[in-house]
Amino acid sequence: MKGDERLAQVAPHMRQVRLQQLEFYAFVHFTVNTFTDKEWGDGTESPDIFAPTALDAEQWVTAIKSAGMRGLILTCKHHDGFCLWQSKLTKHTVAYSPYKNGGGDVVREVADACRKHGIEFGVYLSPWDRNCPLYGQGRAYDDFFIGQLTELLTNYGRIFAVWFDGACGEGTNGRKQYYDWDRYYDVIRKLQPDATIHVCGPDVRWCGN
Repeated sequence: MKGDERLAQVAPHMRQVRLQQLEFYAFVHFTVNTFTDKEWGDGTESPDIFAPTALDAEQWVTAIKSAGMRGLILTCKHHDGFCLWQSKLTKHTVAYSPYKNGGGDVVREVADACRKHGIEFGVYLSPWDRNCPLYGQGRAYDDFFIGQLTELLTNYGRIFAVWFDGACGEGTNGRKQYYDWDRYYDVIRKLQPDATIHVCGPDVRWCGN
């Protein structure tokens, strides 16, 4: 079979088809750097600065639904390492912030609002963590990252998309981490087999800016 004929046989997986059928969805970036006015945090932020007083996840969801969107991806952890959920693997989380006296869980609030209003819910998790001291230590950091990935994929219901980021800077020890992508993918396929893996992943590739 000639090369062009082989290309004609390529067909999308149903995960990719379902994503295309969504057509229009939102990406919500809300975290500690919302309060520092920086595009990227550096991991040294005090959780004390995360103190929203009028956060209304349901308002977010109804707004995107009114625009005709069918899904929402939440930045659960950006490069600063601050977690919008009660991660048991770090103290750089909402659990150590003033938000709801440390009892808040923004991921839970958004996931619940999405389910209530019929919106698909997805998660963004940055592999680069500028707060974690294990970053740059190979398998030790991969174990940590997979632990956080597992928390997100097992505690918040159905996930339609897992959005990774290719950023790979140095840790506080001056070392870069070589991400074990295949291991990350295996965890997603096991825990959320219908989720599309985005950007650094086998389902949706980054086409550039």
